[in-house]
Amino acid sequence: MQPVFRIAGRRLVRPACGKNASFRMPPSSAVVAPRLRGARVVPELPRMHALGTRALSSSAPRLSSPSAGSGSAAAVDLGSMVPMDRIRNVGIIAHVDHGKTTLVDCLLKQSGALSGSAAMQETRVMDSNALEKERGITILSKVTSLVYNGHRINIIDTPGHADFGGEVERILSMVDSVVLVVDASEGPMAQTKFVLTKALARGLNPLVVLNKVDRPTSRPDEVDSELLELFLALGASDEQTSYDIMYASAKEGWCARDLDTVAQYVAAAGCADKAGGSMAPLLDAIVARVPPPAGQRDNAPFSMLVTQLEANPYLGKCALGRITSGTVSVGDRIRVLEPGTGAVKEEGKVTKLFLRSGVQQIEMAQAGAGDVVSISGVPSVSVNSTIASPDVDKALEFIPVDPPTISVTFSVNDSPLAGREGSQLTSGMIRERLRREAETNVALQIVDDGKSEAMEVRGRGELQLSVLIETMRREGFELSVTPPRVLFKRSAANSRAILEPFEEITIDVDHQSSGIVIEKLTKRKGELKSFTDVADKARLVFHIPTRGLLGYASEFKNDTHGTGVMNHSFLRYDDYVGPIDKTRKSSMVCLSSGTATAYALNMIEPRGRLFVRNGDDVYPGMVVGELSKDGADLEVNPTKAKQLTNIRAAGKDDAIRLTPVRPWSLEEAIAYINPDEAIEVTPTQIRLRKQITDPVKRKQLSRKRVSDIDELLD
Repeated sequence: MQPVFRIAGRRLVRPACGKNASFRMPPSSAVVAPRLRGARVVPELPRMHALGTRALSSSAPRLSSPSAGSGSAAAVDLGSMVPMDRIRNVGIIAHVDHGKTTLVDCLLKQSGALSGSAAMQETRVMDSNALEKERGITILSKVTSLVYNGHRINIIDTPGHADFGGEVERILSMVDSVVLVVDASEGPMAQTKFVLTKALARGLNPLVVLNKVDRPTSRPDEVDSELLELFLALGASDEQTSYDIMYASAKEGWCARDLDTVAQYVAAAGCADKAGGSMAPLLDAIVARVPPPAGQRDNAPFSMLVTQLEANPYLGKCALGRITSGTVSVGDRIRVLEPGTGAVKEEGKVTKLFLRSGVQQIEMAQAGAGDVVSISGVPSVSVNSTIASPDVDKALEFIPVDPPTISVTFSVNDSPLAGREGSQLTSGMIRERLRREAETNVALQIVDDGKSEAMEVRGRGELQLSVLIETMRREGFELSVTPPRVLFKRSAANSRAILEPFEEITIDVDHQSSGIVIEKLTKRKGELKSFTDVADKARLVFHIPTRGLLGYASEFKNDTHGTGVMNHSFLRYDDYVGPIDKTRKSSMVCLSSGTATAYALNMIEPRGRLFVRNGDDVYPGMVVGELSKDGADLEVNPTKAKQLTNIRAAGKDDAIRLTPVRPWSLEEAIAYINPDEAIEVTPTQIRLRKQITDPVKRKQLSRKRVSDIDELLD
């Protein structure tokens, strides 16, 4: 087969006639629209063959079982140990909503990994968490596997949101390559840059998939050029920039190696089965491009780095990870080594070995280096620990994750309405729950001095913290949460210099809304880095302090009328840029206990926006609304009732019409509250309140209030 090259978007064929042979341009029908890349020649893979079986062309039939393709896949026992050269460990990374989970679904269904399972009829089967299904996002990394043409392909689906970037960093030690999924319309986004940076730093060679190419707004050649510029900007090596590109529509279930085949599938207009489209080209590329795992099985002690913990109702805590060396069998003696120090934490034996295939766990008798398995038998194990044979005394190295940038304080709910709904009320219960969370979520840090009832929780962003709070409230917890604050730190070069975290924010808005977005972000100390047109939207890229983003999400929705898209990722720590002007108006604070009445709320509503409804329970210090103008907080009495006499009739209250109140979501509440306020969280209610409910003490302390930077400088 003649080598094929691509340069500036055109396919050039070099005849096999010696070193000095000249390039010839293919027929005009084979010329693709010019890419905006430089004069760099990148070898393009020839059409791949399925391990000496048939050649999979673009018109290959859709896979329906593990044996589809060559028939050799069925010979692999799911619960048996396969040779290392037939194992492929690959991670799926991408920006949020670029189609990672849908792509994994398609691979599992077409390979037959879900055959006979109820999940075959579901969508996004990897998003098994209740919150993931409700929000439509991936929160936790998931491991699965499939068998294709005699190879076991272990696939790790990762989150795409920047707040859960720690999940991506954690799994990179388990894989030998990554599939970078990029939306063919949006192109590389903020999280694309983040996950690609981590993959390149590990020396991984990505395989690029341009997803959603069947959309009318897709621009694969421009996105290809943007990707190349991103690779070069991140310092990728020549081998890493020689990435192979696949074109796919995960929703329709096909993948192609060239745009001509894409045009055929798109012309079929939903009839990809008739056109013969499948994910076989992507699976072939994974088998050919992803190297088999390194390591030794024979004459090497067993060792495995724990990257995730799973809870089993019958076996207790199970540790998931990739076996680095040696083999392990059920009943073998093992020990747990502390991360970093190598101190022996626990000794035990393997009670069960599991391999996940599709959405099921397959029990194994033995596993070896390169396998991604779950092990039970050592209940004290934690993430980043090493599980090894008794003769191993050195812990494996783990990948440190980026530090958290914001923090909130969790404490006992001490409002007058506390204890009415929840079952987990004490500080001891909250402390123990947070410690369990810190064991499995390496991106979270728990700061507990052991003296007070409050605990500081540090994380990556508002969404990550809100997911934790939502999970706890569904478990029956009642708690009080303070507003997020940024984590400053001192410069290593100059101890008097203060550094703060910065974010790179990418915004896609209608052109008529770009002005107000630029104005507000500039007031929040944001610096506009680029302004480009993408389809019918304006794309704005800002570098902005993390402080400037706190509370901006709700404003952004209002300013863009819900049509704008905003994404951000951690950039770096840089010099403190000074105070940011207050953007939120003052609050209406309740001064009495009781039940809110329509009569009182009708008199309060002209002063601003209400947060409570007629019949809601209120108490002193509770925030019941927002004033329509700036100034000091206003104390109001929403419990006042109409005096009933022989002149006033109670029936006249029926004519009162109040503006409907929209209930708070946790993300909105966290972004909204002022520094002196807190969120009261119960299993069914989210209320805003002042941290100090007594009005006299609140006024006294307001005169002594200092900012986060003032506290650090002290």
